Amino acid sequence: MHPRHHDEPRSPYVKVHFRLEVEDDWPPASVESLWAVDGGDGTVRLDNIPWFVRGIACGDVVATEPDEDGVRWAGEVVRRSENCTIRLIVFRDGGSGPARQSVINTFQQLGVAGEGIERFGMVALDVPPSADLAKVQRLLKHGVAEEWWDMEEGCITARWRATSVG
Repeated sequence: MHPRHHDEPRSPYVKVHFRLEVEDDWPPASVESLWAVDGGDGTVRLDNIPWFVRGIACGDVVATEPDEDGVRWAGEVVRRSENCTIRLIVFRDGGSGPARQSVINTFQQLGVAGEGIERFGMVALDVPPSADLAKVQRLLKHGVAEEWWDMEEGCITARWRATSVG
């Protein structure tokens, strides 16, 4: 199930801000904000696939700390969703809208949700533990070899590492 299908429609949505480590002008921002469902106890459940934050995935439950302006800043991960975040920079057609969409559609057939962003021709993938990780990894590696995209493992699980296809 993709986290956007809400099992708790009454839950308020909040924006959670993450501080980013910027190195060599990447990522292109020092803060990324993600939508999350308020847990009511200072924790939130992330409901976006992160574009730049490392080490977190959609569905993770994160502790937050409000600042004096009421902006919520992310602290540590309280509970892992066991989802993986994989980011692709799509080279085909210069990462055009149709090229990004075809990448998203291809991965959707493997049970992987994705979102595209025009800037940098990027696609962010949310790989749930229920997906066939070996198939997903083979497709990712094939795409890199064919120069369809470049990939970055934004957040991976022990199962993802254990599955690692050669």
